[in-house]
Amino acid sequence: MKVLITGGAGYIGSHTTVELLEAGHEVVVVDNLCNGSEVALRRVEDITGKTVDFVCADIRDREAMDAVLAHHDIDAVIHFAGLKAVGQSVSQPLTYYENNVNGTLVLCQAMEAAGVRRIVFSSSATVYGSEAPVPYVETTPRGTTSNPYGTSKAMVEKVLEDLVEADERWSVALLRYFNPIGAHPSGKIGEDPQGIPNNLMPFIAQVAVGRRDELTIFGGDYATVDGTCERDYLHVVDLAVGHLKALKAVSERGVSVYNLGTGQGVSVLQMVNSFTRVTDVAVPYRVGARRAGDLPAFWADAAKAEKELGWVAGKSLDDMMADTWRWQSGNPEGYGG
Repeated sequence: MKVLITGGAGYIGSHTTVELLEAGHEVVVVDNLCNGSEVALRRVEDITGKTVDFVCADIRDREAMDAVLAHHDIDAVIHFAGLKAVGQSVSQPLTYYENNVNGTLVLCQAMEAAGVRRIVFSSSATVYGSEAPVPYVETTPRGTTSNPYGTSKAMVEKVLEDLVEADERWSVALLRYFNPIGAHPSGKIGEDPQGIPNNLMPFIAQVAVGRRDELTIFGGDYATVDGTCERDYLHVVDLAVGHLKALKAVSERGVSVYNLGTGQGVSVLQMVNSFTRVTDVAVPYRVGARRAGDLPAFWADAAKAEKELGWVAGKSLDDMMADTWRWQSGNPEGYGG
């Protein structure tokens, strides 16, 4: 199968490109490099021994997308491209809707014109909203999202559902991620956020490698195992394999929705302690005030993905920590080092 991956030079996209190439698929990557790196793609080629066909373009550029789809005989699209910082989305909502929602509209219009109607969409557990019962189950309706990032994901889900409703030739898989962390076991590719990390794991890793002085834990008085927030962390390689499996879902018409998570919550303090135990590197931290919008705890019910796709998150928390540190210690400045 020949697969177009939008945002394929980013964190999850680069790992998914590895899995697809190693499974024998051909891959074309489109990325504007606002959150990705060409270095990552060169390292993907080193890992796999295969060539990545890369086009530097923005999915909002209809002419560029038409050209890519005209030049390549694409069978399916895996759509990662979009902005993803929750805090930034609050201060720049129009930017997020323009990139994430309008970008998807342009992509789908170009796909329709080219006769390509199979898409796997990178969604998020945020679409369940703050009122959803835990664990999150796919049959739970989308809830009230708490920030423009989450709203943009929910809007795109609805767009794709409406597209299938209007034209039964379309096939859509909506993959609702929980909290991907870790890095490829080779240590060659990993998470390299620009500026101050928005997520816990890269912040821990940057403190450990000396790029930052200490970690601030937002809130220590939640009704959880140790007072800190609990999340469902899964290895990015497991997540990437989930996309490979999801190509099976879009071989049939209609909309499929899957949670990708481990089904277990892990607290912030448990994350810090696990990292220190596995790497033998101390992570200084302090407990600060709660952060607006944070939920105490949530995790996935991932039974549907196991039953229908044969997918389970197989890597352990220790694997996530060891692989994160192998990447960060070997690349202290990320791809720019």
